[in-house]
Amino acid sequence: MHKKVKVKPNSKEQKIEEQPDGSLTVHLKSPPVDGKANEELIKLLSEKFDVPKSYIRIKAGLSSRQKLVEIDT
Repeated sequence: MHKKVKVKPNSKEQKIEEQPDGSLTVHLKSPPVDGKANEELIKLLSEKFDVPKSYIRIKAGLSSRQKLVEIDT
């Protein structure tokens, strides 16, 4: 499954909002430095979709706020 994800780093709380078009807006506490925000994103998505972290890959937008994430289910 592929999901479009909009990341908002440095948020006060962690949360995932599902948008009407099926994309996700993810609020992360981590700053976008040294891949910390990407690590937190993968951890949150693995909890939401109940899959191991190794099943989640960022396919596009590694250093962007707009990402394409692939989730193996």
